[in-house]
Amino acid sequence: MDRLLRGFLSQFIRRGSMTVTTAKGSTFTVGDGSGEPIAVRFVTADAERKILINPELGLGEAFMDGEFVVEHGTIADALAILLDQPDLLPQWAKPWWHLRYLTRHLKQFNPRSRSRKNVAHHYDLDARLYALFLDADKQYSCAYFETQDATLDDAQLAKKRHIAAKLRLRGGERVLDIGSGWGGLGLYLAEIAGADVTGITLSTEQLQIARVRAVEKGLTRSTRFRLEDYRDIDGPFDRIVSVGMFEHVGERFYDAYFQRCAELLSDDGVMLLHSIGRSQGPDSTNPWIAKYIFPGGYIPALSEVLPAIERAGLLVCDIEILRLHYAETLKAWRERFMARREESVQLYDERFALMWEFYLAASEMTFRKQAMMNFQIQLTKRQGVVPMTRDYIMHEETRLRAMEGGARPGLKLAGE
Repeated sequence: MDRLLRGFLSQFIRRGSMTVTTAKGSTFTVGDGSGEPIAVRFVTADAERKILINPELGLGEAFMDGEFVVEHGTIADALAILLDQPDLLPQWAKPWWHLRYLTRHLKQFNPRSRSRKNVAHHYDLDARLYALFLDADKQYSCAYFETQDATLDDAQLAKKRHIAAKLRLRGGERVLDIGSGWGGLGLYLAEIAGADVTGITLSTEQLQIARVRAVEKGLTRSTRFRLEDYRDIDGPFDRIVSVGMFEHVGERFYDAYFQRCAELLSDDGVMLLHSIGRSQGPDSTNPWIAKYIFPGGYIPALSEVLPAIERAGLLVCDIEILRLHYAETLKAWRERFMARREESVQLYDERFALMWEFYLAASEMTFRKQAMMNFQIQLTKRQGVVPMTRDYIMHEETRLRAMEGGARPGLKLAGE
């Protein structure tokens, strides 16, 4: 087993420096010696088998089970090396990839009942878990770092401002927030931009918190949050916004999603879609992420999204690619989580904490080292709804920033 493990890892890891100790105690180093050296150890032979058979699934499971440990550095450091190799996947893992790609539509099949179950798996966890690492407004999506030294809270506020600017709100517009989370974006659009917001979610935990926040902020007349599927909501709406929800739709439902949005959007309306995306074409969901973190989830390529938009009759007015913003967001989440890690153990257990640690580290390094990004697509139903140049976005952000002044402290999570 030791010889097999060394041969396979030497073939794959050609950048960086990683010293590996096997379950039998032998040691070898792989990579070209560049960068900070990392040392890892396999505790059991079973962990070695998991890595050799299906590394994309096995590494995360071995780490969760305490069978793969990082002795020098962190799991984030180890993943930074593993996800920065010339080959995206080890040769021995490619048959698994082909199988997942061929069956990916089955994994992404998200009718109403399955969508609700998948959402509950992740978003109905104890709210105290998310309070360990999110910003005060509980924004669980890519932040917008206007400067390198921006704090997480500042960057998340900038994200809401940036989105509101693209929606071109003047007050009184009927806004649909698809995947409204804990209500932060909807409350911002109502409080700062004067919109009338309907937020829909499939998470009962998020719904309860969003409703409490609306009451505490005195925004129950201008905001309403519902437990409802995007396929069932009635319109029309002057604006539609969706942040961090599209990743749960599934490629088979893209046509239904955009056709429903086109039906709900008024003729002079504007839609803004914010989603994680792939820069290198269609793929399949990482098996560990699909099993433990986001069942039914899929990160789309623009080549999969744009044809569905075209078939729905919507016009693309603007596409912005946010590069590395999510890597910085995830770094902030990971550092915050690790600073309060023991609290997550008390909420759940050690295995759960290891799972979450691996999830945040793997996600950050995927965005930092591989071809992942976030995109924002602005859509209308006809020409001439938004200005011809993008200058208005900066002007709108300036206007909204001035309006935030006295309201900013009130954007915190209720009870914090």
